[in-house]
Amino acid sequence: MDLLLYNAGEIATLSHGEVSKPLSGIEMADREKLVLDSGNAILISKGIIQKISSQEELIQEFAPDFSDGKSNLVDIIDAHGNAIIPGLVDCHTHLLWTGDRSNEMNMRQNGLSYQEISKRGGGISRTVEATRSATKKHLVNLGKYRISQASMNGTTTLEAKSGYGLSVESEIKLLEASSEIPQDKCNLLPTWLGAHDFPKGKSKDEYIEELISEQLPLVAENKLANWVDVFCEPGWYDLEQTELIVKASKELGLKSRLHVDEFVDSNGLALAAELGSSSADHVGFSNTESRAKAHESNTMQVFLPGTPYVLGKNLGDGINECIENNWNFSLATDFNPNCQTLSLPFVASLATHRLGVDPLAALVACTRNPASTLNSELKLNVGSIYEGGPADINILKSEYLDYWCQTPGLSPIEKTLFSGVPV
Repeated sequence: MDLLLYNAGEIATLSHGEVSKPLSGIEMADREKLVLDSGNAILISKGIIQKISSQEELIQEFAPDFSDGKSNLVDIIDAHGNAIIPGLVDCHTHLLWTGDRSNEMNMRQNGLSYQEISKRGGGISRTVEATRSATKKHLVNLGKYRISQASMNGTTTLEAKSGYGLSVESEIKLLEASSEIPQDKCNLLPTWLGAHDFPKGKSKDEYIEELISEQLPLVAENKLANWVDVFCEPGWYDLEQTELIVKASKELGLKSRLHVDEFVDSNGLALAAELGSSSADHVGFSNTESRAKAHESNTMQVFLPGTPYVLGKNLGDGINECIENNWNFSLATDFNPNCQTLSLPFVASLATHRLGVDPLAALVACTRNPASTLNSELKLNVGSIYEGGPADINILKSEYLDYWCQTPGLSPIEKTLFSGVPV
């Protein structure tokens, strides 16, 4: 039976123009073009939005027997006058890993940097040890729980990286575990991140040879990932090594998303743009020339403000620089052992409360813009509410759409629909 979502407050459709393309600058906060006033309703059939129109029109056409909030012709969901936004899109997570690094907080407070902690056996390598020993079943169960947490906060599409295996067997195990997580609450799109660090017991050259000759061919052959990723940062993978891995992946038909310029400006963003990567993530220290180059090459800049927040760092000027220069950007959680949040509303709260970003612009950065980097692997374009699109929808706990990112410690979501089904 069809579903009628009625009694809606504001509806942030975000569907002006071509929905597969990102928005930038002041158009990200254009309420006249991106938001419908209250009084509208949404008709959903078989998980697809069939019609968006006035409530009176849709009730008369599809539920003429409507009375006391009920109809025998369609299922009814009453939004109670609350605002509606698209399902959120998290385009950068490290979903699967196990272990505990909470003791590293004290190390940071005593002056050790991320790099120094890593050299002492902490950081990525410590998580790798724990994750390698985990069974696939355990990782799948962890993934299910974490997806439920993301869903509680309105996420309906999520990118998930490997990267805590750093061996053929363990990286494949992580990707296979991702593929076994039910997609009944959100779309789950895998990325290979075997080039997250260098494992103990192998030289850098030996491990890079393994990545190119063993890991990547297996990933491509078994269609275990849609993208490859490299941690391109001084002390980890340099520009030359990153380029080598990305070009090898391209020959196998794999696209790329890269970690760049998290700690310093190493021209990682410029390299991502040159390589035509779908996105370049972190980009906290990227220079202005590189940001312009990324925009021109359609490489999405993805900011991860949760990470500098938990590391006690400044959130930087990059986001506002992108807004001022009409450069495309997105926001994501960067869920990982150090930054354990799967709440995009919290991440957007950092952008709005700390950086003064308009809540509507922050919403675009957590929906339509990141979706533009993922849509190629989905049947329909996500991140917007439009006729013919997927019914991935959030009903807020407020009549105002700005509420979506103003409750950093609580979920602002009253109800989520994924493919038209409440989750």
